[in-house]
Amino acid sequence: MRRSGKPKSGMKIAALSETSTERRTQLTRERVVAAAIELADRDGIEAVSMRRLAQELGVEAMSLYTHVRNKDDLLDGMVDAVIDEIPITADGADWKTSLRTTVLAARGIILRHTWAPRTVETRTAPGPAVPRYANAVIGILREGGFSVALAHHALHILGSRVLGFSQDLFDESPDLDPEAAAQLVAQLGATLPYAAEMAVAVTHDGVLGACDDDVEFEFALDFILDGLDRLRNR
Repeated sequence: MRRSGKPKSGMKIAALSETSTERRTQLTRERVVAAAIELADRDGIEAVSMRRLAQELGVEAMSLYTHVRNKDDLLDGMVDAVIDEIPITADGADWKTSLRTTVLAARGIILRHTWAPRTVETRTAPGPAVPRYANAVIGILREGGFSVALAHHALHILGSRVLGFSQDLFDESPDLDPEAAAQLVAQLGATLPYAAEMAVAVTHDGVLGACDDDVEFEFALDFILDGLDRLRNR
């Protein structure tokens, strides 16, 4: 008797079940969080949902809840994983060089994950990476001769900058063409002369536009570090 080459339905179901089980067993919290970070980097933090993440991983949404309790837990894990990427400088350099290098390294990480600053500010239950990083920064200050009180003040002064970002006063707008820029400056000059003066002084390539965030970040960081150094030497 000639046997059919088609697999029986029971064999199909078993194969599908094995594939589904294999996907579930391969999932870990680290893999779920990494996939969420990749999704946020690509499509923005608004794109991150349990359903969308499950699609990215090729599993059912309910499978994710074995590894993250809810979306808040997922966001906590994402922030913690990003902070954990920041390298800590411990090369024997002086405190100012070490802290400057560490903060600028943090900025490099934040620039790769542009959704992170806004998400960091919404978190109320930081994971282990956040206090570990804070402890390293405090250690740089304490070993650099800062008292506990002054190190505490330093953390407050540095604020979010210690994590590589800051809240800017100005809402950056796209560059204006020269004609539109000239009209805007003329309008400002009539009622807001100092603002107009600054607008002209900080133009880029002859047009009004966004400031160089990296330059402004480093200027403010150096300003703060120099001030802290003077306080430490009192």
